[in-house]
Amino acid sequence: MNAILIEDEKIVARELCIKIAKTNPEVKILDILQSVKTAVNWFTANAEPDVVFADIQLADGVSFEIFEKFKLSCPIIFITSYNEFAIRAFKVNGIDYLLKPVELTDLQHAIEKAKSINQKQTKNPLDLNKLMEMLQTGTVSKPLYKEHFLCNHRNAWILVKTKDIAYFNYEMVVHIVTKTNEKFSLDDTMEEIEATLDPDVFYRVNRQYIVNIDIIQKVWGLENLKLMVKLKEPHQATEIDISRQKAPLFKKWLEK
Repeated sequence: MNAILIEDEKIVARELCIKIAKTNPEVKILDILQSVKTAVNWFTANAEPDVVFADIQLADGVSFEIFEKFKLSCPIIFITSYNEFAIRAFKVNGIDYLLKPVELTDLQHAIEKAKSINQKQTKNPLDLNKLMEMLQTGTVSKPLYKEHFLCNHRNAWILVKTKDIAYFNYEMVVHIVTKTNEKFSLDDTMEEIEATLDPDVFYRVNRQYIVNIDIIQKVWGLENLKLMVKLKEPHQATEIDISRQKAPLFKKWLEK
């Protein structure tokens, strides 16, 4: 899997390359581009990579200028310090993002999503005009979210309503656990599931769990600014840890 990194901060670029090599050694960084100008020159002379990692603010402009000139079909993963609203705007547009400082689990999640897009050849062009309008006006049109999931249960298929789901859990395969503590398996990946859920109701707290806000009983702090989430009955035995990097965004999500 060939990748291009567009980042003007050398330390950030070096750290991201190290993390990519650690989590996904099959991803080859073809080049590190430090400006809009060098990126334009590179894409003019080279074939499109499999994925692009792009900081938004560069020394000579913003990376959106690059993608206005080149209509790339490959997944674009933005590296951003934007606030939570802007991040939601990215997600509505089908764009992934990495929040600085980049966490290993988030990086792994983004790369897995890019691989899934490439394998299924479900590549969507980047709608920069729509994205910029959202960022400037603060209006994000609410997409349609999945209302049911078709689950495998004892060699049969049943429909589970999304509103009845307590959480999704990945343990070799993905499972749905309902609010009444029924458990069913799914063929979808966590990345595919997350993209179909209302982000005001469900949150990807870590690589293993997507939780429904309605079943969270309490949250308390751990060492190193991490958080622990305890769920309501009948899920009170389930405790989920949240990393230091994700903790601030998770608390903001709870306050909505």
